[in-house]
Amino acid sequence: MKVKVFTIFPDMFPGFLGYSLTGRALSDGLWSLEAVDIRDYAFDKHGSVDDTPTGGGAGMVMRPDVLANALKAHYRGGRLINMSPRGVPLTQQLVRELSQEDDLTVICSRFEGIDQRVLDSWHAEDISIGDYILTGGEQAAQIMLDAVVRLIPGVLGNSESTQEESFENGLLEHPQYTKPQVWEGQAVPEVLMSGHHHNIAKWRREQSEIITKCRRPDLWKKYLDSKRV
Repeated sequence: MKVKVFTIFPDMFPGFLGYSLTGRALSDGLWSLEAVDIRDYAFDKHGSVDDTPTGGGAGMVMRPDVLANALKAHYRGGRLINMSPRGVPLTQQLVRELSQEDDLTVICSRFEGIDQRVLDSWHAEDISIGDYILTGGEQAAQIMLDAVVRLIPGVLGNSESTQEESFENGLLEHPQYTKPQVWEGQAVPEVLMSGHHHNIAKWRREQSEIITKCRRPDLWKKYLDSKRV
């Protein structure tokens, strides 16, 4: 996968994507990352990329002409994403979809956002990582890319490790345990020590259902609805 990021802070990349599994996959060539500095395509010596919002209001808005110049110079097709709190929610299903792309281009907005005209002209899709506001799209882009890159074949050592993760089967993940068997008076659940794979799987499913029902009633309702189909 070839990833291209448009930002006014190119030094923020790869950031934490350069560590652990995603970093190793980057070094091994399983994916590539290019950070394009939008300021390089500004029209003045100060590298100005923003201006006051038309109609008044607080903050500044990223100019369409500057961003368009950067896109014309570097965008070569494929999925074009703008990280925005007003975008469609990033879900595991969408992550799986994005992980199938050969080329992924991400725009990291700043200030009050980006002039809508350039987003419309270039058919950019807005994606949000949650119902909260960040100082910029760079942090959101890295979180999205972390979720996407780990699903690229060869990035994770054990492909089965993703199958029981939260959201993969519509439920939150069950609790995990390891050694020592007893820690500060708390023992690992007996069923996990039994070696009985059917009982272990049953216990894990029950725990997932309990946790999902308690913590995410919205997911629990979707899960129940899917069982009725």
